[in-house]
Amino acid sequence: MEKFELHILGCGSALPTTRHFSTSQVVNLREKLYMIDCGEGTQLQLRKSRLKFSRLNHIFISHLHGDHCFGLPGLISTFGLLGRTADLHIYSPKGLQEIMGPMLSFFCNGLSYQVIFHEFETKQPSVIYEDRSVTVTTIPLKHRIPCCGFLFEEKALPNHIIREMVDFYQVPVYELNRIKNGADYVTPGGEVIPNSRLTRPSDPPKKYAYCSDTIYKKGIVEQIAGVDLLFHEATFAQSEAARAKETYHTTAEQAALIARDAKVKKLIIGHFSARYEDENILLKEASAVFPETILAKETLCVSL
Repeated sequence: MEKFELHILGCGSALPTTRHFSTSQVVNLREKLYMIDCGEGTQLQLRKSRLKFSRLNHIFISHLHGDHCFGLPGLISTFGLLGRTADLHIYSPKGLQEIMGPMLSFFCNGLSYQVIFHEFETKQPSVIYEDRSVTVTTIPLKHRIPCCGFLFEEKALPNHIIREMVDFYQVPVYELNRIKNGADYVTPGGEVIPNSRLTRPSDPPKKYAYCSDTIYKKGIVEQIAGVDLLFHEATFAQSEAARAKETYHTTAEQAALIARDAKVKKLIIGHFSARYEDENILLKEASAVFPETILAKETLCVSL
C-alpha cells in the first residue's frame, strides 16, 4: 500500500491558547508533502512531526484570515536559511501575493529560490493542482471572506505483477510495463495470456477532504461523498449554534451531519474555539450523530 497520511500540525482557532497551535496540516502522499494552511508555529510543528522540509513544494491556503496564513513569512524565511533551491508554490484566494509581497521583499530579500503564487476562484469547484500522484480540487465554502476547502484525490496505481505467473510464462522484462497497464501477453507461440492471470489490481485510490472555516453548508455533501477521511471544522458546541451562525462557523453536531450525509468513512473535527478546555464535549456531540469521529490534536498522524 502506498503512503497516504494526514499530519495535524495545529487545530486551534483564531485566539491563541497553550493547548493548540493555529490551523495547519500536511498530507504525505507517496513521500511528497502538501501543506494545507499555515498558521503561526507551523514550522516548529513540522520539526516536531519529523517531516522533511525539502519534500514540501506546495502550500494550499483556504482563506486569508491570519490564523490560517500568519506562519508563511517565517516558513519561507527558514527555507531560505536552509539553502532551498526548489520553487515553492502557494495556492490561495486572490490577495495573498499582494499582502505577502512587501513582507518577502523586506524580510526575505535575496532568497535562493522562487515563491510562486497561484490564485483561485472560490465560487465553483476547480482543479488547482495535479501531478502523477494526486489531483487537488477546491471545495467552495461559506465564510466571512472568500474561502475554499480542498479535495485530495489519489490517482490509481498500475496493476501489481504476479511474479510467479510472469516467471511461469517467461514474460520478457520489456513487456512488464504494458502488462501493468492492462495489456494481455502474447507468447512467442501465439497464445494469449489474459492480464487477469498475470496481475492483481492495485489498492483503490484514496480521497481526503479538508473543510476549513465555514457555516454549516449542506451543498458540499455531493462533492465529498464517500471520501476516506474528512476534516471538518467544529469550532463550537451546539449550545453555541447562534454564535456559530453569526461568525460563519460550524458546530460539532453540524460537522457530523455533513459526514453522515456524505457517507464518509471517518471524520476528524478541529479548529476548536479557545473557550473549550476539554474538547470531549465536541467529540461527544459529533459521535452521537457520526460514531466514526475523532478529535484533531497536534502531531496526530492518520493513515488513509
